[in-house]
Amino acid sequence: MVLLLTKGAFMRKLVAIEFLSVDGVMQGLGSYDEDREGGFEHGGWGAPYAEAIHATVGSSGADDTSAYLFGRKTYEKMAAFWPHQPDTNPIAASMNAAEKFVVTTTRDQFEWDNSRRIAGDVVDGVRAMKADGEGIVAMLGSGVLARSLLAEGVIDSLRLFIHPLLLGSGKRLFGDLGRPCDLTLTNCESTPLGSVILTYDITAGLSE
Repeated sequence: MVLLLTKGAFMRKLVAIEFLSVDGVMQGLGSYDEDREGGFEHGGWGAPYAEAIHATVGSSGADDTSAYLFGRKTYEKMAAFWPHQPDTNPIAASMNAAEKFVVTTTRDQFEWDNSRRIAGDVVDGVRAMKADGEGIVAMLGSGVLARSLLAEGVIDSLRLFIHPLLLGSGKRLFGDLGRPCDLTLTNCESTPLGSVILTYDITAGLSE
């Protein structure tokens, strides 16, 4: 699911797109064995809500996406699936054609077309990527990377898909940022199954 925002005028805008439970868990969204680290037993919890979300918001905004950003683990999961999907799927068409940037220290060879590594300092590399082009850079999942970039004030917007359940355990998106982060709600939608889609701009960055 790729859902994006308004196209920037002079540089890319980094949008973190995350699927969460009400208590903030993001681990193992799609399938039981997707991520069982820490003994997580609730994998696949997001699947019952996927069709209702797609019917509500579709794949709107994909034309504004000029690049995708991933941590290594999320990239490898995406690379095992999306290159094998037909271009009649608008999400596959967007992801397969766009630039894909990967934050990793363990690999520099990528089979998925148009993939490249962000080497060196991650924050500097992401800022340089944002400055090189227009449109949206969509960051999907990649919780560790998302938290670090949020703490550095590099993320411009959050798109949160919050599903109506409490999981009680698992990896959570938000942790200690060190300072408050100011958000402005720019859009709110809901689905018939009770999922809520919230879009926030980080208009003031991290407050002092």
